[in-house]
Amino acid sequence: MGVLSIVSTPIGNLRDITLRAIETLKNADAVVCEDTRVTGHLLHQLEIPKKKLIALHGYSDAATLDHVLSLLQSDQKIALVSDAGTPAISDPGYLLVSTAREAGIPIEVVPGPSAFLAALSASGLPINQFLYMGFLPLKKGRKTLLASLKEESRTIAFYESVHRIEKTLAEIADALQDQPDRSIVIARELTKLHEEIISLTIADLKDRAKDLTKKGEFVIVLGPKK
Repeated sequence: MGVLSIVSTPIGNLRDITLRAIETLKNADAVVCEDTRVTGHLLHQLEIPKKKLIALHGYSDAATLDHVLSLLQSDQKIALVSDAGTPAISDPGYLLVSTAREAGIPIEVVPGPSAFLAALSASGLPINQFLYMGFLPLKKGRKTLLASLKEESRTIAFYESVHRIEKTLAEIADALQDQPDRSIVIARELTKLHEEIISLTIADLKDRAKDLTKKGEFVIVLGPKK
C-alpha cells in the first residue's frame, strides 16, 4: 500500500518551504496538483527532478480520483499540493483525501504555510476563536451572509480576488454601517515583496477601498462585533 502525503507549499516566499516538504516531494512517485505549470515551476525552483504531475482541479472527473487511487494501491508514494499554501483549503484536494481515507490508504500531513492563518496571526484581532469562510458566494445567499456578519462574535477570515475586492469591501461597509468602529484588516501579497497589511474600521472602509493597490490575492479579516 502506498501513502498519500498532504504537502504544504509556500504562499509567496520560496524560503518558507520546509525541509520535510522538500524531502517528501523528492521521494514522491507522482505529485497531484491544481495546475501542473505552477507545480512544475516550483519543483524546478527547488531543484527537484521532474515528476509525474497529475492535475486535480474543479473540472476534474471521477476518473482522475480513480487513477490516483490505483497508483496508491500499487504501493506508490503520492504527494498532494495546491498552487500555494495548504492543500484542501479552498481547492478540490479534499476529494482525494476523502477518497483515500475511505479506501484505507495511509495519509500523512506535511504542514506549512496558509494565507488565511498568516493573515489572522498578523491582524492583531482576537483569534482564540475564528470563522474561516473561504470565498464568499458570488450571488445566491451573498446578501444574507453579509447581513449575518453583524451578529458574529468571532473574528472572520475569508479570501477575495483582485477583481472583486473593491466591490466586496463596499458591500461590507454598507452591511455593517451601524457598526462604524468595528475593526477590519486587509492583507495582500502575504510573504511576497509587496506584502501589505492594512488595519481599518468599517467607517473608513469605503473610502480606503478605492485606493487599494489592485494586485495579488487578498485575505480579509473582520473583527468580532463589539
